[in-house]
Amino acid sequence: MSGQPSVWEEGTAQPCPAPFNMAAHVLAAADRVPDRIALQVVRPAGAERWSYARLAAAVRGTGAGFLAMGLRPGARIVMRLGNTVDFPVVFLGAIAAGLVPVPTSSQLTRPEVERILAEIEPDLVVAAPDVAMPDTLGCPVLGLEALRALRDHAPCNWDMGDPDRLAYLIYTSGTSGRARAVAHAHRAIWARRMMHAGWYGLRETDRLMHAGAFNWTYTLGTGLMDPWSVGAQALIPAEGVAAAHLPLLLRRFDATIFAAAPGVYRQMLRAAMPALPKLRHGLSAGEKLPDAVRQGWEAVTGTVICEALGMSEVSTFVSAAPGHPAPPGASGYPQPGRRLAVLDDMGIPVPRGAPGTLAVHRSDPGLFLGYLNQPAETAARFAGDWFVTGDTVTMAEDGAIAYLGRDDDMMNAGGYRVSPLEVERVMNGHPAIEESAAVEVEVRPGVGVIALFYAGQDTSADDLAAFAETRLARYKQPRLFIPLPAIPKGANNKLARKALRQGWIMPEGGA
Repeated sequence: MSGQPSVWEEGTAQPCPAPFNMAAHVLAAADRVPDRIALQVVRPAGAERWSYARLAAAVRGTGAGFLAMGLRPGARIVMRLGNTVDFPVVFLGAIAAGLVPVPTSSQLTRPEVERILAEIEPDLVVAAPDVAMPDTLGCPVLGLEALRALRDHAPCNWDMGDPDRLAYLIYTSGTSGRARAVAHAHRAIWARRMMHAGWYGLRETDRLMHAGAFNWTYTLGTGLMDPWSVGAQALIPAEGVAAAHLPLLLRRFDATIFAAAPGVYRQMLRAAMPALPKLRHGLSAGEKLPDAVRQGWEAVTGTVICEALGMSEVSTFVSAAPGHPAPPGASGYPQPGRRLAVLDDMGIPVPRGAPGTLAVHRSDPGLFLGYLNQPAETAARFAGDWFVTGDTVTMAEDGAIAYLGRDDDMMNAGGYRVSPLEVERVMNGHPAIEESAAVEVEVRPGVGVIALFYAGQDTSADDLAAFAETRLARYKQPRLFIPLPAIPKGANNKLARKALRQGWIMPEGGA
């Protein structure tokens, strides 16, 4: 440990050009290479192909269709869509026309969707028939058939304007226990250019396969918008494709980069892996990548996995890269153009090597505009000029960042951050539960699940699971239900989640 403060500035981010439109930037290759394949939706039996010209026409036609419906720039469109190409077309089509899309997970339950609609007050909802929706809405609802018909409109003009204006809203779990709407500007896509060399090693000739669904924001950014913004090709597995099929798809479609959450890599390693001569490296984000998974993948494929740290408010900002690997025990380095610090409780940078809270400078072009309608909570996330992430890390002398955990009790479920307060508030509504504590526990080395410790009347785990299923998205639902005589508390009468996490032992025959 030295006296040098844990502050790092790696180059300077290029300012976003103005006027600017996020969708226009993403699809600029349509003018340059219109016939090049932009997207393949892949499955073992074949692929659905979209050229850049076809994709841009669908996006701009959809934008024009929204305007023809009477929507005006700034209008909000809540997206309730499944794992289909409709998702990126609607997202970019809205942004192209100056509208504000609000993507949501198809896994959300009706009560969760009702809360979002009450906050957003959308002008339109686009919805697939197989996703949860409230019985009544205060705005029009556009179904899939009518939505797809919008593509036939003549292309809308790109709505060019201030790069700092609102482009889209996404939801993330909050420490308050309620999901928060994160507001992002059009410049967010320009800021993602810092990931191209700092994490992806992305080239125009790449064929990037992302294992996630279209309606996951990790897929939307890393799997679609970023490769499209350089004219590369995106490969997305079709709905229903299992992890066991991914190795063969990587080989068949000559993927050069593969992106997934750590759990997907773990599942793929359970089966035989074919030779992947075209694959250069993998990408991982969403949760900490276990060393055993990293080592197993490298041993079987001969390629490295480049890990990244990030969050919904900034996207990724610390990462390893193909030409700049992370040292053992570290996740990576600040991406070129980022300014980061590791702070103590007073907001002062700690010495190199000392643990503290990772923070991003407020000048970062990828930083969010704020939480919708929550100025006090937005302000609370800043310490002076630093946005405080809540991740505990150390910064080495050379700038390498090692992740140590969360400052709070946020849980991670398959790459989604989940607030324990949200889970507890819902589960405490069960008539048999008097009090509960949601905690992420480790069931196998590197594998964590959400457990609910509860006090109250006797009831079955199946009953509690059924209750959760109707009120929480699947990734928020506890996988273990553990009865206790009483929930342990600390000296200040707060739930002792850390004690539960550290004292928990997986019973024999468990997960």
